[in-house]
Amino acid sequence: MTPQQRTQARNLLNEFKGRRYVFGLDCFGRLGELVRPLGRRALVVASGAGKPWAAGFRRAAEKSLAAAGVSPAGPILPGARPNSPREDVHRLAATIRELNPDVVVAIGGGSVIDAAKGAVALSVLSDVRGDLEDYFGVGKVSAMLQETGRTLTPLVAAQLASGSGAHLTKYSNLTDLSAAQKKLIIDDAIVPPAALFDYALTASMSPDFTADGALDGLSHCLEVWYGLKGAALDRVRPVAALGVELIVNHVRQAWRDGSDLPAREALGLGTDLGGYAIMIGGTNGAHLTSFSLVDVLSHGRACAVLNPYYTVFFAPAVEPQLRDVADIFRRAGLLKQNVERLRGRDLGLAVAEAMIALSEEIRFPTRLGDVPGFGDAHIRRALEAAKNPQLESKLRNMPVPLSAGTVDEFMAPILEAARTGDFSLIRNMETGA
Repeated sequence: MTPQQRTQARNLLNEFKGRRYVFGLDCFGRLGELVRPLGRRALVVASGAGKPWAAGFRRAAEKSLAAAGVSPAGPILPGARPNSPREDVHRLAATIRELNPDVVVAIGGGSVIDAAKGAVALSVLSDVRGDLEDYFGVGKVSAMLQETGRTLTPLVAAQLASGSGAHLTKYSNLTDLSAAQKKLIIDDAIVPPAALFDYALTASMSPDFTADGALDGLSHCLEVWYGLKGAALDRVRPVAALGVELIVNHVRQAWRDGSDLPAREALGLGTDLGGYAIMIGGTNGAHLTSFSLVDVLSHGRACAVLNPYYTVFFAPAVEPQLRDVADIFRRAGLLKQNVERLRGRDLGLAVAEAMIALSEEIRFPTRLGDVPGFGDAHIRRALEAAKNPQLESKLRNMPVPLSAGTVDEFMAPILEAARTGDFSLIRNMETGA
């Protein structure tokens, strides 16, 4: 990462969040100063209960809060399991209601922070709406708050893992484990009013976790960049382009050597820019399908498998974006062919092959058919989920928008291509070919 890239990334994130966001290397000790203006009694929800790797940051959190004059509202609560199961959200909400803290502090990766977002909303509104199904979709929490005249308990999010951007955004991804299906709360009301991310703490991430998070952040940048037009596209381009470049150029080094702090900082900045991107626009195809694969793939890995295939489908509609993306992958040594004369689908195929080359370097699967446990039921589940009104925003966000009525015609071939690796199965809407 060049000094210019670091400065540009920091300037963009400061533009996005201002003083409400503390980020960089070795900044975790500033947690207390972020929490104190929001309340004197804090309930901490944290990753790694009983795990040796978590002891250090838990002690650091307690020390920083105490130094700022913030007292504990109760013992530190265990965070959520991967993918934020609904059962964990209900458990956290019940304790928040019981202890009634001034502020909740969520310390962990995206699953912990997403669960805390949902739990805070449920703790305030459960007597009105006790079923989480009522919270999924766009703006449902805000509508309930307006109806009841209530406000949410402030949430401070301290991120530990480069990837989800959960500490910066209006999204809470929660999973119904019995149905193996993830759904979304999308609401400005659940954006944490303050956040912190000490990129140095990500050095404890395993190689697989590192790659999962990085490719999730890459997907945020790519999907939003693909899906916007006009002034919104002009706004997101510098954010998404820099995010893609930082991630593509540093994920392999961070995957090989977890202690490489410059690579860790670059991934932290890049994935945070992905969080900025999804507050300008929304994700679409790969994220939508990934929600139906939670029982066989981690989120970032699912997005990494799917994005090349959606890229080919979107290609005729996003040629300017693809030229920029192709240039980034070329400079990273992942795209070998000359693409200057390629257009539309052919350009999309070249970029898709570069994405697959990156996945292969970090030992990711590149076809759903190679994923243990994947089968026809996952394709059926993904197609049905795409028709669910609660996830309609993902269809609308596509650069080639689909509707419930066109999902089977166009999305089914994309998923079959992703299963087999055969790009020829994908039908581009413009040509019908």
